[in-house]
Amino acid sequence: MTTSSKTLGDWFKDFGREAFRLETLDDYSKSGGVDAYQAFLAGEPQPEDYKTAGWMTTVGNAVQSGKRIYRVHILARPLTDYLRFELSWGYRRNMQAGEEFFILDTTSQENPISDAPDYWLFDEQVIGAMKYDAEGKYLGVDFLEEDQLARFLTYRDTAMAQAVPFSEWWTKYGE
Repeated sequence: MTTSSKTLGDWFKDFGREAFRLETLDDYSKSGGVDAYQAFLAGEPQPEDYKTAGWMTTVGNAVQSGKRIYRVHILARPLTDYLRFELSWGYRRNMQAGEEFFILDTTSQENPISDAPDYWLFDEQVIGAMKYDAEGKYLGVDFLEEDQLARFLTYRDTAMAQAVPFSEWWTKYGE
């Protein structure tokens, strides 16, 4: 695995088939979209720059070229303010560009992969373990060695086997 010269952004341009994300935190509010989050909390409309964020182009270009970007978020109800924002504004926005979302709701079941960190997995080969502080601020990414791959594939497979499609979950529990 040759990742030393590539950034996370490079991998979003260069992956061949799929990019999978596991999200495990209840709050990423210090990591981007801060103005949009504040607007959400204030009951204001979505800012235009949030609606047209660069991520929409990244996802749209990937999906239009036949690639898949999908994620599972592990969460429990009641939702934090940040999760209400992320799911109602972020996920629904990103779905328009073709990103797929799944929810592994641990409200009434044990988390089957409680030791899993947040990460991106590109083409089932490259693991980018995401680092955050206690406030949900993004600190960077560590690209892990190939000997970690089996464990992260198991995390993904377990999460996908127990998660439900976001739209189905949102119909039942969304706000």
